[in-house]
Amino acid sequence: MASGETAATSWCSHCGMGFAAPPPPGSGSSVRCAFCHGVTRIEHHQHQRGGAVGESATTTRTLAAVASLPRPPPVPAGLVEIPAGYPSRVSGGGSKRALLVGVSYTGTKHELRGTVNDVKEMRSLLCDRFGFPSACILELTEKESDPTRVPTRENLLRAMRWLVEGSRSGDSLVFHFSGHGVQKLDMNDDEVDGYNEALCPMDFERSGKILDDDINEIIVRPLGKGVKLHAIVDTCHSGTILDLPYLCRMSRTGYWQWENHSRPSGILTKRPNGGLAISISGCSDDQKSADASGFSDESSSIGAMTDSFIKAVEAEPGTTYGRLLSAMRTRIRDGQGSRRLPGRLGSFVRWMIPSSGVQEPQLCSSEMFDIYRKPFLL
Repeated sequence: MASGETAATSWCSHCGMGFAAPPPPGSGSSVRCAFCHGVTRIEHHQHQRGGAVGESATTTRTLAAVASLPRPPPVPAGLVEIPAGYPSRVSGGGSKRALLVGVSYTGTKHELRGTVNDVKEMRSLLCDRFGFPSACILELTEKESDPTRVPTRENLLRAMRWLVEGSRSGDSLVFHFSGHGVQKLDMNDDEVDGYNEALCPMDFERSGKILDDDINEIIVRPLGKGVKLHAIVDTCHSGTILDLPYLCRMSRTGYWQWENHSRPSGILTKRPNGGLAISISGCSDDQKSADASGFSDESSSIGAMTDSFIKAVEAEPGTTYGRLLSAMRTRIRDGQGSRRLPGRLGSFVRWMIPSSGVQEPQLCSSEMFDIYRKPFLL
């Protein structure tokens, strides 16, 4: 890229999604939308600005200036086809809705055990502990006979749109994903560590992955005032999978502080539209997640993060976010370390000596709060 050139933000002419790409040479370019796959023509031309004739500029706006620009219009609901078989919204305020995704990658070298069990256990938790109506929970797994409910990239994008579509004040939304996650080199300079995180649908080798930029665009930005979203993500490299601005750092002794992970280009564009988004993920961006083979039998395989999350919630009803995160980390630390040094001595050593080989669940949010005062509620 030539000196002085910056990535430009434009909006899909078909569905309204935002995307970024470095300005190419020539008079224009075509960009394919990650969500609807429509192609938008972006023109680059010479025009007057501030009285100077011939100064080069594009018809799109640079990322560096996005923070000061108005939010683009929301995606028209009519342009996103939601399958007729998906649950409909329950009438009345304060509704609950959940999307639970378990990807097994059956028959491939990437095959995972336990992701379908993750979905089953999460459904039970949501219904039994938090009063989610069973009819308002959408599951995407490879066990489904309905072709619109298998976790392909297209279905997952549609289901995420279903999750937030029509949400209003008082709504509680949950997105749970169990499967593979990866990192990809950041091409638009909106990541602190230089890498995008991404989810892998069952057909990712053919259809592609789903970047954190797209996830944020679909299920975070549309959240209006009074709408709350929790994302429970059990994958590798999932720490900042929703691209939320704040990451909570917590020490082994319980000391905590929020870190601002916003880049100047994403100060406003990455935030909800007045709502609240919180993610609890299986590990940091540079770590890998595991199943719970350290503390589960083979017949009931479940993701280590999903298992620790459910057990922590069940062990302490009304817990806070801080106590929940601490309990999850302790359970994973003890479970994944049980094969090395068991017993109380092993627990003490693992608590005192951090291990890069043990995943640590992460907490991110669209706004900062006291994690030991705010109760965890779905």
